[in-house]
Amino acid sequence: MADWGPVIIAVVLFVLLSPGLLIQLPGRGRVVEFGNMQTSGLSILVHTIIFFALITIFLIAIGVHIYTD
Repeated sequence: MADWGPVIIAVVLFVLLSPGLLIQLPGRGRVVEFGNMQTSGLSILVHTIIFFALITIFLIAIGVHIYTD
């Protein structure tokens, strides 16, 4: 049985937390910008920290598992 939980959670979070796709934190002109399709080094760092925190919560603290045969 293969555990697909970590793979699915990581892919979904990676897509949703791509800077500029849905949200950019911090934005270029404001603190938060939505759907501007731009990025900066600081926003990449912030989104990386948020990604690491969420992936740690979902995989280690909650323990999400999706098994297939």
